[in-house]
Amino acid sequence: MNVLIGGAWPYANGSLHLGHVAALLPGDILARYYRLKGERVLYVSGSDCNGTPISIRANQENTTVTAIADRYHTEFLQCFNELGFTYDLYTRTDASHHHKAVQNIFLKLLENGFLFKKRIEQAYCTVDNQFLPDRFVEGTCPNCGAKARGDQCDNCSTILDPLDLKDKTCKICGNEPEIRETEHYYYEFSHFQQQLENFVNEASIEGRWRENAVQLTKRYLTEGLPDRAVTRDLPNGISVPVDGFEGKKIYVWIEAVAGYYTASLEWAKQNGKDVSEWWNEEAVSYYIHGKDNIPFHTVIWPAILMGLGQEGLPTHIVSNEYLTLEKRKLSTSQNWAVWVPEILKDYDPDSIRYFLTINAPENRDADFSWREFIYSHNSELLGAFANFVNRTLKFIAKSFNHKVPQAKVNNSIKLDVENLYAKVGEHIESGEMKQAIEAIFNFIRTSNRYFDEEQPWTTVNNQIEKCEETLATCVYIIQNLAQLLHPFLPFGCEKIRQMLGTSLNGWVEVADLPTELNNVEPLYERIDVKKIEEELQKLEEASKRI
Repeated sequence: MNVLIGGAWPYANGSLHLGHVAALLPGDILARYYRLKGERVLYVSGSDCNGTPISIRANQENTTVTAIADRYHTEFLQCFNELGFTYDLYTRTDASHHHKAVQNIFLKLLENGFLFKKRIEQAYCTVDNQFLPDRFVEGTCPNCGAKARGDQCDNCSTILDPLDLKDKTCKICGNEPEIRETEHYYYEFSHFQQQLENFVNEASIEGRWRENAVQLTKRYLTEGLPDRAVTRDLPNGISVPVDGFEGKKIYVWIEAVAGYYTASLEWAKQNGKDVSEWWNEEAVSYYIHGKDNIPFHTVIWPAILMGLGQEGLPTHIVSNEYLTLEKRKLSTSQNWAVWVPEILKDYDPDSIRYFLTINAPENRDADFSWREFIYSHNSELLGAFANFVNRTLKFIAKSFNHKVPQAKVNNSIKLDVENLYAKVGEHIESGEMKQAIEAIFNFIRTSNRYFDEEQPWTTVNNQIEKCEETLATCVYIIQNLAQLLHPFLPFGCEKIRQMLGTSLNGWVEVADLPTELNNVEPLYERIDVKKIEEELQKLEEASKRI
């Protein structure tokens, strides 16, 4: 089976925060899992370097768009690497291969008759002497009354046109813009209304999309799909490859979401592969993103693929709700965020991956609190998982001179492990990462009780065969945990394999016991609970500096 996994493309205009990681982490879990199963995985993403947010940041810092994009793209690569993300290709939208591929997509849609010219009114700032990109226009949402950008209201998820906003202002200078006439290409989204309705209904019936994606998409379709401008008067981006449109750029409606396909093309070119193997009706595709990106993946991108006549419509939509911070909405402008480069300096990446999976905002908003994060690490990751591994292996090292008893493994536990692979795999494939890791940790707690009840510290003195069976069973559990938890906690699982002298065996129960242990070391260190107040104080102080 060929599996395409696309992670949303973060804007290269500022550091990643934990909200980004919470939304994107399911992609890496899926990729690692499907590779263990032996499937052919293509996992792609990249930095969005063409968007308006980069222009805003460049204006604020009095530097170039390229300098900003280079800085944050490099930082993103480092953060994703330290978090253990296993992209097959992590690229960027200002790469020449992306520009050429997007221009080809634009020309193909034009050739197929789905693009048309239209003269429209657009916000123009007389102070900054430019037509304003959608995100450069701010105002009041006409639907809910909240403060909104010109492209979308984050409060009610309504897709907007800048002219829809009330009390419009220019984000650059704060003045009210004029409305002037200009000409742009529009994409005939309305042509695909019925096709999209059928497509979404099928996905809903089969349960392949998160419920928030189904409901929000049905809302958009019920309201009716308007045709949308797909070119803009933008300062940076991909030039429109049509005479008479010099200076205009292809807009995000087509350009950014096409990155999944353009990245696939580039990876295939670099690796001598046939990209169509991941872009056909039989291939499985997962799109991983936050709630605010739902319409781009469930309406815009499918409509573009339909217009291209390209097979490979999204089969699975994994769209997380929002992550809050200490019961407050994350806000980059107010510096109310936990920045990824900072948390990686002081905490184990497995701790971050564990907390954001076991507390994932899969069906409702979830909160990150420093108290819960640190207690979660100490009581669950360290106290349950790492403790079971350490107490077992340390006991063998001390009492059996690092030699693993080659005894019979408890049959009941063997059956539990076999069933666990099936159960966890089913949850992962359904995008239920939280339920998957909960099932594994329930088993870990059961395993700790088994160790306590069998009392190997007693039986080693008077019932050696029973002691050996207990320890053999516990090592069997540990080596299988190193596979079951590999998609979630790759760093700790690699340490286990080094101590056991084993390697990944696939998504299948491992029965053969290792014979001897290597250096036995703790998987994780305890975090001092004093860090809770320290981190809260740092958070408060940082937010006051804005």
